[in-house]
Amino acid sequence: MSWRTVIISNQAKLDYKMGLMVVRGLETQKILVDEIAVLVIENPAVSFTGCLVEALVEKKVKVIFCDGKRSPIAELIPHHGSHDSTEKIRAQIAWSDEIKAAVWREIVVEKIRRQAELLYKIGKEKESELLKSYIGQVELADATNREGHAAKVYFNALFGMQFSRGEDNAVNAALNYGYSLILSAFNREIAANGYLTQLGVFHDNMFNHFNFSCDLMEPFRVLVDAMVYENLPESFDKEEKHSLWRLLEETVFIDEQRHSVLNAIKINTKSALNALNEKDVSQLKFYRPIEGKE
Repeated sequence: MSWRTVIISNQAKLDYKMGLMVVRGLETQKILVDEIAVLVIENPAVSFTGCLVEALVEKKVKVIFCDGKRSPIAELIPHHGSHDSTEKIRAQIAWSDEIKAAVWREIVVEKIRRQAELLYKIGKEKESELLKSYIGQVELADATNREGHAAKVYFNALFGMQFSRGEDNAVNAALNYGYSLILSAFNREIAANGYLTQLGVFHDNMFNHFNFSCDLMEPFRVLVDAMVYENLPESFDKEEKHSLWRLLEETVFIDEQRHSVLNAIKINTKSALNALNEKDVSQLKFYRPIEGKE
């Protein structure tokens, strides 16, 4: 099972030989491709061989490319994630509005629940109770926008009444970067299962290539929020970015077992697909934090 997050920060040439990714930089290193779950190319001067690209796609490794500021700008997604992807895409297009609305309601409920738990953990009991009261008010497709109301209370409680998600500051940069990591992981799982990331259950922006991933990732955003709250960065540079990458290797509970966040995303994605295809929201499986962590 793949489990490693590999970050290439310096100029190098990446090649493939006998199951290994060979990194030729100031010194040569070799990494077993089967162990790699996520490969981050932070330096635009890194070059690839076609043989390595083929191997990474075949092994379903999530490859993320960064710009000169080390921020993600693109990723490698295979054209065919599954042998029966055509059938799965047809099923995806045919998902009814009713089941999509029901799944979205469960996602919103779970997101607000995780937010309320984090606020309680940091001593914001009043705001936590308010968010808990919203849970029973979430309707199909979240018609009354409880998610939006909860978000305002939640972010003000976490980062102060003057905080705005639209501001250009280190906290928002860290949040956005962390969310992009979670989004990329969901993109990988959706594509690997043979479905389209563009066709969501709630998000449907015609300019968003990752509507479905944006749907599924919502409860996982809280893991990023907790890490950013704990560190409250005053700047957001290489060190802060690398600390966020470790989030994918953190441990949570899902399906009554301990799993890395990366594996929890895999389990959650599969459960959501089962729920949508079988029209049964009880199939959904969400993570929960381990006691002492968010």
